[in-house]
Amino acid sequence: MFDRQAHQQRIAWYREARFGMFIHWGLYAIPARGEWVRSEERMPEEEYDRFFHEFTAQDFDPRAWARLARQAGMKYAVLTAKHHDGFCLFDSQYTDFKSTNTPFGRDAVREFLDAFRAEGLRVGLYYSLLDWKHPDYPHQTDTHHPLRGQTDASDDGRDFGRYLDYMHGQIRELCENYGKIDIFWFDFSYDRMSGDTWHAAEIERMVHALQPQAILDNRLEASGSGFGSLVTENPTSYCGDFVSPEQIIPPEGIQDCAGRDVMWEACVTMNNHWGYCAADRYFKPASMLVRKLVECVSKNGNLLLNVGPDARGRIPEESERILQRIGAWMDKNGESIYGCGRADVPKPDYGRVTQRGSTRYYHIFDAPIGFVPLMKGSARHLRARWLQSGAEVNVKSNWMTENYPEYVFASLGENPVLPDDIDTVIRVETV
Repeated sequence: MFDRQAHQQRIAWYREARFGMFIHWGLYAIPARGEWVRSEERMPEEEYDRFFHEFTAQDFDPRAWARLARQAGMKYAVLTAKHHDGFCLFDSQYTDFKSTNTPFGRDAVREFLDAFRAEGLRVGLYYSLLDWKHPDYPHQTDTHHPLRGQTDASDDGRDFGRYLDYMHGQIRELCENYGKIDIFWFDFSYDRMSGDTWHAAEIERMVHALQPQAILDNRLEASGSGFGSLVTENPTSYCGDFVSPEQIIPPEGIQDCAGRDVMWEACVTMNNHWGYCAADRYFKPASMLVRKLVECVSKNGNLLLNVGPDARGRIPEESERILQRIGAWMDKNGESIYGCGRADVPKPDYGRVTQRGSTRYYHIFDAPIGFVPLMKGSARHLRARWLQSGAEVNVKSNWMTENYPEYVFASLGENPVLPDDIDTVIRVETV
């Protein structure tokens, strides 16, 4: 049975955090064509295994990753402990297909956790329910398997029960051997491979027995294309703590069948791939990503922004530059993000509004003509300040605004250029 009170207690820090880093890293960084390369190219196992013997990651420095995340204003991070290819970045007793057996020779998960905790960040682990390496994982009924459709790779003799024992055993290892984990990010359910197929109730019970405060995503029973039962009147025990829309921000946030806001997190790539792709130069500018973070918060959601380190273990320079610029904005304006959510006033044409308690943060993306309309009501008990500097913003009316007496207007002064061309924020308090 879903315990709503325990759920609310688990997600309290997460709702406050609002902004996190997703890290997709593994063998697929060597072919550098994205994390689905083995599936998309129908790559045989022996061809993919070549990369296992090349995995040196000589520049891997999770402390540098963690510093960058903190400087960008992120409050948590999630690393791919195992992706669909079955390669483990941790020292699992259940497989030899792991980072400690490569030339790299290190437990990347342990080092990631230590480094990010040292920077004061919450930590999460992604774990794929799929496994294209395991001999008992279905090769034909899984529509994503690299050997799907090949007559010499039938499912005869494959024991899915053995695979479940393997998968549950590895999840237990992650729960027992690596200290406190804040998020378990499972990926993903589809077609018949969902919920009971994974013995999801057992996974949820095990995780919360060993990690009582850990929050789970909704993908034990859904995927990026579904919300799962968290939005229904009777959620399952394994519905997770948040919905995980992928590469999209929900138009109005996400509500359950009773109209209550549901916790959600948009996971988004910086370019068009999760894992490192050398040819993909289509990076989203920092200005866009700041505004999308603001949009998520204004709809009561989080943003999990992805980086895909290269084969040497470096976060690409383009990603670093973008994160540094986001961090410069967050350093001055983070108050309008952390712990904020949907405002009790409509979205304005010029930007967004976030709110914490009775304090509203007006995010101005586009410079106005004349005064800025803030809200309907009285200006008598309002105090408006530029968030970056704390300087007063005049809240008043004149002959230009008197035709709209129901609105409160703010004067931004004579300069038509906003102080911050990404997003200028006004803090408005009731006094």
